[in-house]
Amino acid sequence: MIGMLEDKDRIFTNLYGLQDWGLEGAKNRGCWNATKDMLDMGRDWLITNVKNSGLRGRGGAGFSTGLKWSFMPKELKDRPHYLVVNADESEPGTCKDREIMRHDPHLLIEGCLIASFAMQAHACYIYLRGEYVLERERMEAAVKQAYEARLIGKNNVHGWDFDVYIHHGAGAYICGEETALLESLEGKKGQPRLKPPFPAGAGLYGCPTTVNNVESIAVVGTILRRGADWFAGFGRPNNTGTKLMSISGHVNRPCNVEESMSIPLRQLLEEHCGGVRGGWANLKAVIPGGVSVPLITREMSETALMDFDSLREMRSGLGTAAVIVMDNDTDLVKAIARISYFYKHESCGQCTPCREGTGWMWRVLERMAIGEADPSEIDLLLDVAGQVEGHTICALGDAAAWPVQGLIRHFRHEIEDRIQQYRTRRANFAGHAIAAE
Repeated sequence: MIGMLEDKDRIFTNLYGLQDWGLEGAKNRGCWNATKDMLDMGRDWLITNVKNSGLRGRGGAGFSTGLKWSFMPKELKDRPHYLVVNADESEPGTCKDREIMRHDPHLLIEGCLIASFAMQAHACYIYLRGEYVLERERMEAAVKQAYEARLIGKNNVHGWDFDVYIHHGAGAYICGEETALLESLEGKKGQPRLKPPFPAGAGLYGCPTTVNNVESIAVVGTILRRGADWFAGFGRPNNTGTKLMSISGHVNRPCNVEESMSIPLRQLLEEHCGGVRGGWANLKAVIPGGVSVPLITREMSETALMDFDSLREMRSGLGTAAVIVMDNDTDLVKAIARISYFYKHESCGQCTPCREGTGWMWRVLERMAIGEADPSEIDLLLDVAGQVEGHTICALGDAAAWPVQGLIRHFRHEIEDRIQQYRTRRANFAGHAIAAE
């Protein structure tokens, strides 16, 4: 067996698209099986079981999914309830949700129905990333199949009137933030909202709304079919279940794989990816959860577990479990400068620390990448990153600051060496120029 998870325990059994993605193929893999029986158990039963499974949000924040559902008003009154699925998968390095929408779209649609019933929502909006054209076409085709089979829609076989709408975004990273996504859905500029009110109180069109990640919703049907205890049996306490992980960078076999939470990072890389290019000794650093989390060193990677708590203890994070591997040939200063440019480009500009700070950090890192800086600027850069972190409406400011902090925390010596090398070259050049005169 490769890894920790056995094939019989995989939720996404068509992750690589080797089987039929359509309704018949999905039914053969167990989807839409006993769905009505689950709904007949009642919303409290659904929410309790999702809570007991230990499922935490798979979009990066890791908040308890069942608890999030329970925040919705208990009764449906004068305002409709909405479920919004965040399929705006724009975090660099992350490519898991697109495989669900391409190859197992009915798992997502079934999960939408179950989650919406639990929250008394009759409508669900699936917001896709602007660049996901094939995924949108596949989701639209799967939704059409579900309507035609009366699995969803008015007077469907499950007894809960339910509509699914596919919305294609315009390619803005900031719309991965749930309130900016809601603004975009309403036809406004994609900018985050101040909280409170939280979406469960006033979300889409001012109505109670829950926003969940694609993977968080797609696993619900299988969890309820197999039982909360089954899902809770994987991983460590508070870090339970299976998880899709995207591994890219300097490994021999980049891949998407479903694995047990808490699998050792080294085991994940060596057994699923054929190891680090050039061997483990050639590993320099790993970004374990998409570019918005701080990198960790090779020594830390020896003991790191792929779960929320282990990586938090290392002052990093699981994020979306998008593992980016960098070997000894990587110019880390230049790499983090490129990440900083991404956040500068994707900042919505609403908050001054983010609007001004992301650009400032990128410009300083660009100079540091060639060594054209003063050693005192390293601490200044760290100070500015700390002032951006935690001082913006949404978490984009944190996401921009953390890679910079991780670089300085673990690889400060590389910046100092680059500055020294630049000064030495300048001094040698000046000396040759004087000698030539």
